[in-house]
Amino acid sequence: MLRFAFSPTSDINIGDLRVAILNYIVSKQRGEGLIVRIEDMDKERNIEQKEEEMLGILGLFGIEYSHVVHQSQNFRFHAAMALQLLHEAKAFNCFCSPQWLEKKREEAKNNNEAYKYDDACASLPAELVIDNENPFTVRIKKPQEPIIIKDYINGEMILKPQDVESFIIMSENKRPTYSFACGIDDMLSDISLVICDEEHLSDAPKEDWIRTLLGYQKKIEYAHLPLMQDGTSSVKWLLEEGYLPSAIVNYLISTVNKPPKDIFTMQEALEWFSLENISKSPARFDINMLKQLNREHLMMLDAKELSRYVGFADEEIGKLAKVYLEESSTTKELRSKIGAIFALKDIPEELRESSAVIADIIKKAPCFDRYEEFEKHVMQESGIKGENLLKSIRLLLTGSEHGPDIAAIYQCVKNYIGEIVK
Repeated sequence: MLRFAFSPTSDINIGDLRVAILNYIVSKQRGEGLIVRIEDMDKERNIEQKEEEMLGILGLFGIEYSHVVHQSQNFRFHAAMALQLLHEAKAFNCFCSPQWLEKKREEAKNNNEAYKYDDACASLPAELVIDNENPFTVRIKKPQEPIIIKDYINGEMILKPQDVESFIIMSENKRPTYSFACGIDDMLSDISLVICDEEHLSDAPKEDWIRTLLGYQKKIEYAHLPLMQDGTSSVKWLLEEGYLPSAIVNYLISTVNKPPKDIFTMQEALEWFSLENISKSPARFDINMLKQLNREHLMMLDAKELSRYVGFADEEIGKLAKVYLEESSTTKELRSKIGAIFALKDIPEELRESSAVIADIIKKAPCFDRYEEFEKHVMQESGIKGENLLKSIRLLLTGSEHGPDIAAIYQCVKNYIGEIVK
């Protein structure tokens, strides 16, 4: 079983989505299930509707999962297992105040030493613990043997006992720490592999040590992805801007694996994607590269399907959209270009007289199959030639003085002339 963990405190960003996509791909390759875990313990920061929004986005990207788990629903297990560790003397109550601990950190800093908790409360007599009315945290006892983690990207990670402190597993408000909650949740869900960003690298040995002390024998493997620089762009924003899910998938997979070809689908990536071949170098989110890929994926769409992205259901409008892909990269840009064709035209003053004459001729003209025939008819009927003729026709048909080949545009809109020239 694999899992994608999400906190409903903000929009799902491009880095989060990359993690979700890779978890999905590997789960399919291994024939294992994928669960979505909502890390909702921070009730004050949770944003209403973010969970539903995130699940909707996963659906848009074709990321299938077996079920959703809410971390808050496991709180009773977190508390029970912390109590178990206390009873077995594998954890202890720590009464050191935040102020005292900060003083110790400053002393270590002044001595140019790395700070580690000094186990001041690790061996307190029982009577001092029972009679102590001060707030306390619960700390897990540090290991006596090395902690060994298998990481597909960073290799075998070995953490020596002297490099591990007795870390906190329950805070003063009796809430589990992130590492403690995740370590237990992965155990309860029978997770076999955790794929996440390398910002969680320091959590892995803690989670492993927690499960070891609880008697869990299964060794969970890890793959900590190099961080995506500038990877905080909201996926919701990208979709609203007109980037296709297929293009975003194409781009994100390309940042971690060298693909056999530039343009591919998620289904194709299932055949060749490999955890062992993930780049160890951080990637930078490149919106220009995404634009290029998005243009290619839009071009691959069936013309009628593409027309739906711009508000129509007509093959000819889809073909028109493909003409405008010469200068557009997103469906939002395409809607703007095609919307201008059907909108009232703002004609510059110096062309208003010629445009009015030409517009009247176009409204009365028969339908011409080829643009050359259409242009010739307008020129003969109006007596207007040269630049004034060409500029006026382009403005009346497209709403712009510049753009793709007017003959290619005409071929797609000739059946809509009555709606375009008003």
